[in-house]
Amino acid sequence: MTIRDDHALAGDLATEAGARLLGIRERTGFDDAKALRAEGDRAAHVFLMESLARLRPSDSVLSEEATREERLDPRRLKADRVWIVDPLDGTREFSEAGRPDWAVHVALWERGRLSAGAVALPAQGRTLTTADPPKPPAYEKGRFRIAVSRTRPPEFVQKLAYLVGADLVPIGSAGAKISAVLTGEVEAYVHAGGQFEWDSAAPVAVALAAGVHASRIDGSELAYNQADPSLPDILVSLPELATSLLAGIRDLHR
Repeated sequence: MTIRDDHALAGDLATEAGARLLGIRERTGFDDAKALRAEGDRAAHVFLMESLARLRPSDSVLSEEATREERLDPRRLKADRVWIVDPLDGTREFSEAGRPDWAVHVALWERGRLSAGAVALPAQGRTLTTADPPKPPAYEKGRFRIAVSRTRPPEFVQKLAYLVGADLVPIGSAGAKISAVLTGEVEAYVHAGGQFEWDSAAPVAVALAAGVHASRIDGSELAYNQADPSLPDILVSLPELATSLLAGIRDLHR
């Protein structure tokens, strides 16, 4: 088993889970959003858990859809390899007809760092992976764009945008937002107010492989496979913008 195998596996699993979710969307329709979300979460979680149990039986798994007892299993904290997955990132967007901004996350944490990952964007027909990370566009100086939540953009990000001369772009799931930085739709993503490891592990793995900045909003390192999987804030940006964004955040929190 090689690291390359892990890159490929992450991509294959995320892509296949995404294809299954598209099938559920097509079969179920959008009349009952709650039922559609529940079926999507369940089916993608079962597929990923069964696949990893079969293909990487010695590894631990941390999934958003796991039970509380499974998340607190102390064996995960002692493991050398832990898959961190979000079977359906952006359930709201998944359940809305025509929305493409939802994702499937599959990441591998290995001995203290993210070593592989993939973000499938099924409704966009693409998967971003650490096997072949996208090359972010060069930043041209001037006004830039920050991805924010569609439904709950943090107030401080609105102030930050004014301070640094940026426009806010509402996008659905965290995976779709970080992917938007990698594909040139925005130049940064800033969030504070509550997330968990599975919300960012896979897109951060791809972002780091692509040479993009990713950190907490105080500039500290993003840490994964912690006893408490809460990871409440994040900054992902083109590297040329990281220093000014971190400085702006510090100014706003004084």
